[in-house]
Amino acid sequence: MTDTMKAIAAQESGGPDVLQLTDAPTPEPGPDQVLVRTAATGVNFIETYQREGIYPVEHPFTPGSEGAGVVTAVGENVTSVSVGQRVATSEATRSYAEYFVVDAAKAMPVPDEMSDHDAAALPLQGLTAHYLVRSTFELKPEHTAVITAASGGVGGLAIQLMKRIGATVIALTSTAEKAETARQLGADHVLGYENFAEQVRELTDGRGADVIYDSVGKTTFDESLKATRVRGTVVLFGGSSGQVPPFDIQRLNGSGALFLTRPSLVHYLRDAEERAWRWNELTDAVVAGDLKVRVGGTYPLADTAQAHTDLESRKTQGKLLLLP
Repeated sequence: MTDTMKAIAAQESGGPDVLQLTDAPTPEPGPDQVLVRTAATGVNFIETYQREGIYPVEHPFTPGSEGAGVVTAVGENVTSVSVGQRVATSEATRSYAEYFVVDAAKAMPVPDEMSDHDAAALPLQGLTAHYLVRSTFELKPEHTAVITAASGGVGGLAIQLMKRIGATVIALTSTAEKAETARQLGADHVLGYENFAEQVRELTDGRGADVIYDSVGKTTFDESLKATRVRGTVVLFGGSSGQVPPFDIQRLNGSGALFLTRPSLVHYLRDAEERAWRWNELTDAVVAGDLKVRVGGTYPLADTAQAHTDLESRKTQGKLLLLP
């Protein structure tokens, strides 16, 4: 390990071209932290918002919360993780770099049988899919679920987890290519977005879906309410089309006494036990071959701007990774 490393830094807000490869001091782990030599870094949409200034950040700014690699140093009080151990996380900072630090409690062990690419691609989207399916609405075999953006990172993993449970999955996609991906991942039915509530009702003999997992938001929310059964649940976990405007909660009564929740991952990783439960179920499924992690593209760290450009085009399928 050297005193300096390569890292991405943005000196100001702007387009992808503000993401420049620079020399930076190699960080040192503080108490209860570990230092990780990065094998691969996951690229996530929130980082494009941070880069653009939609979400305020301090400059110079090095993005990144997700990554996998090998622990090269540990701080004081660390006993749960050791030097030489492979770990992954979705809760680091500044992981667009050759090294990053993370709290030891948030560094999750990577099985020997799992590749670095899968380990880096799984944490954020995998843990999100897991809490949606296993906790926000605990799916059972008798349930019918609708998932928006079904060929995306979270959607693709959620379909597979739902089919492992034995539920009926109705996938919503925007193109024929994405529809085919959803089918290959195991979706029972694949629909477009136009008037999808009526089609969901037809597929469920007029009853409606037990749960709608909606990450699109503004343009799908009204249809999601209409597609849900009496006393069903709408899980709004994103807003790729924009945020849902304020609305009269009496609409939930008029739509069938619906439950509505707006979860986020941080509230489903409340302690070490919960984190370990979710991560172990995911990695066990990957190792067993029951859960396929899709990597849509890999980029040298110097090509981070291109990775952001490709992600924002919304033409990619699967996780984009940076490889320091």
